[in-house]
Amino acid sequence: MPQCGTPRLAGSSHLHTEPWREAVEAVPRHEFLRGGFFEQVEGSAPTAWAPVMPNDPRWLERCYDDDSLVTQIAGTIVPGDIRGEIMRTPTSSSTMPSLVVRMLEDLQVQDGHRVLEIGTGTGYSTSLLCHRLGEDLVTSVEVDEDVSVRARTALGRCGFAPNLIVGDGVAGHKDGAPYDRVIATCGLRTVPRELIEQTKPGGIILVTLCGWLYSSELARLIVHEDGTASGPFLGGQISFMLARPQLPPPLGLLPDLDEGTERHAALGADIVDDWNTRFVAQLAAPGAQRVTLTRDGRTEHALVDVDTGAWAVLWENDGQWLVRQSGPSRMWDAVEDHITRRRAAGTPPLEQFEISLTSDRLSITWPRC
Repeated sequence: MPQCGTPRLAGSSHLHTEPWREAVEAVPRHEFLRGGFFEQVEGSAPTAWAPVMPNDPRWLERCYDDDSLVTQIAGTIVPGDIRGEIMRTPTSSSTMPSLVVRMLEDLQVQDGHRVLEIGTGTGYSTSLLCHRLGEDLVTSVEVDEDVSVRARTALGRCGFAPNLIVGDGVAGHKDGAPYDRVIATCGLRTVPRELIEQTKPGGIILVTLCGWLYSSELARLIVHEDGTASGPFLGGQISFMLARPQLPPPLGLLPDLDEGTERHAALGADIVDDWNTRFVAQLAAPGAQRVTLTRDGRTEHALVDVDTGAWAVLWENDGQWLVRQSGPSRMWDAVEDHITRRRAAGTPPLEQFEISLTSDRLSITWPRC
């Protein structure tokens, strides 16, 4: 099996267990980051990232640190005021070194397995699969043609030529099916039916399920003989950017937030600042997007479902939260109901949640006390 002989650099020794340690040491990560990578700006919001380019003295060592992002540098340029820098936002997934290997271990790959990867990105995770299994058993789908070309170049420098496809990875790649394993290195709002159909019975699909409130978790599903799939969430607050076909629709003009039915809220908008609680809120309001705005001298938190027209807006007044809602459903009523029922069940962590997928629906449940 071809491999690059560059030794592993400092910063990754504690991250990995066999058999992926061998792959990490054999495949030089910096070969896939010649366009630079991102690091989080200290003390900034979670989405503030600054580029580290190859001409930076820190580049070669830092690209092996676990707080760097394995991602293409061609992000959106955003004027920033943090240290007077020009910020860029990553356009690819936050695949840190330990996360790449953790997911490949969670995928439970064995010799001879045929693997479909959704979201090639720089191609680093693709290279680890090639080293572990052989390039003939690896298919990777990337929606961005330019990104795919860069990944192909990086993989070629390491002697790998897997089957790289430019297309909508959400639809999988039926020409190479059936697969023993499917892994998505992007966030998905649901598990597409095509991925189930393209996976062998007994095969595993590893996906990060996310919503438009941007809380997500890694899930491992086993495909059954009857075409259904089920499995647990694995925990760890794994986060990826959503697959482009599943990005939220533009908000457009906000509804008239002064209309609707008003009441005292049992739970305030601050409840969804917690990652796990926000994930549960997404289950109650899967089409909701969150907007924070200032009106009438107060901060308001709005949830808006563009497709259905439902919305809810919350604000705090003298220590009491109020909510106003309108549309075909009462969105905050549903959120409060879900969160209250989880609390009544003892507030189980997300790794105790279960996901099941039938022919027409996806359901997520948590254990009761």
